Amino acid sequence: MQTLLLWLFYISSFYAFIPGMISRIFGYRVFRKGIGRTEFALTFDDGPDPRYTPQLLDLLKQYDAKATFFVVGAHAEQNPEIIKRMYDEGHLIGIHNYVHKTNWLMRPATVKQQIKRTGDIIYSITGERSTYYRPPWGIVNLFDFSKRRQVQIVLWSAMFGDWKEKLGVERLTEKLLTKLGPGEVMLLHDCGTTLGADPKAPEHMLIALERMLEEAKKRGLRSIRVDEMIQHMQNSPIQQLSFSKRLVVGLWLVWEQCFQFMFRIKTIAPADPFLHYRLRKYQGDPVQMDNGERLIKGDKIIELHIDNRQLFELGVHSRSSAQLAIRMIRRMEKDLPVLAERIAEDIDLAEAKALYGVSMLNRGPEKFGFMVLDLPDGWFARSTKFYLSILLSVIHPAGGARLKVRSEVLVPKMMLMPVSQLLDQMNKQRPQKQVKSRERILEEEQLSLEAELPGVTVVH
Repeated sequence: MQTLLLWLFYISSFYAFIPGMISRIFGYRVFRKGIGRTEFALTFDDGPDPRYTPQLLDLLKQYDAKATFFVVGAHAEQNPEIIKRMYDEGHLIGIHNYVHKTNWLMRPATVKQQIKRTGDIIYSITGERSTYYRPPWGIVNLFDFSKRRQVQIVLWSAMFGDWKEKLGVERLTEKLLTKLGPGEVMLLHDCGTTLGADPKAPEHMLIALERMLEEAKKRGLRSIRVDEMIQHMQNSPIQQLSFSKRLVVGLWLVWEQCFQFMFRIKTIAPADPFLHYRLRKYQGDPVQMDNGERLIKGDKIIELHIDNRQLFELGVHSRSSAQLAIRMIRRMEKDLPVLAERIAEDIDLAEAKALYGVSMLNRGPEKFGFMVLDLPDGWFARSTKFYLSILLSVIHPAGGARLKVRSEVLVPKMMLMPVSQLLDQMNKQRPQKQVKSRERILEEEQLSLEAELPGVTVVH
């Protein structure tokens, strides 16, 4: 019996668990996130629902937003007029099985039948075949990968748990706004009748979605169909990169996430991340800054980091070093005022003496008031040059060829700017610590004593 159970575990792992992990973590043979400057993709599962889906279509029409609906075949069969409206209003319709049942519990032939039956229902209503498929709960089995020629499997980059009422409108809105950004594939649900969902949960989703669409409009972002986002990916210079380079980029981005977590790196503008920062103590040699201040070991500094994903996308879409530098300058112009505002509101940040960064991309920092200095020769300078050389070979428009031409000038430089100088440039002031007077402290102590001893009268 023990041997039989062990074999069942091995078979189930090979058939379902391992393929599911590979697709989720590495994106193997699935689409889960796109690229872009202003586009994101709204996707909705489990519908159509006769009550909530028409309201959702009204909302999308109000904001001129396009979406992708992964419909359950049985629901589509019962509500053909809603499917027809989705199609007529320009939305993409995908397949979500005929019944909402995980592929782990079905044989390959059964899954194939589920997909075909739902596809036939969509075709009978719209006259167009659907080639986009999202398995229920995003769970694939080993044989789903073999369907790549028939359907494109679509997962997501952001999921919010909106199928539960207890999440609430405010929390759901917060989660949506946190993930709102270019390239995101956002998963929501327009039906609450599937297993594990709350029937009235879509009411909360509609309210939160309207708030997010309003914010997206303010930011100049728009929702597009998944097939459009996939087309953007295929036309992107990223697709021209070799497999080995894409692998390096993937590992590099994973390392960045680990680094940000380990060192508690914060983001200046989470909605459109470019600059990250952390507060730490300076460990280098003394430096005399332009404003006359002297930076010494132990002084607090705000260490700046450029977002690697953004840097990579800027690099692959730039035709030259000059264009890359111009694009980086424009992003710095956008983020530095936000950083100054944050410093002006945070006493801990305001205690820092300087902004600090290290980079091999040294064009333009002086424009913002940074000093550009050589790193002292040593282990840190050599290791930093090695790391940044790998980084530059990935993101630079000329790739590794840039490292072979005038490599002697490609050395990491230290960039410094007094915090006071940044605040002056942005017309901001350091926040002042509130110092309580001795009389006020005594008064608070006496009031506290009165509260703790209600039966005692304190004579002032």
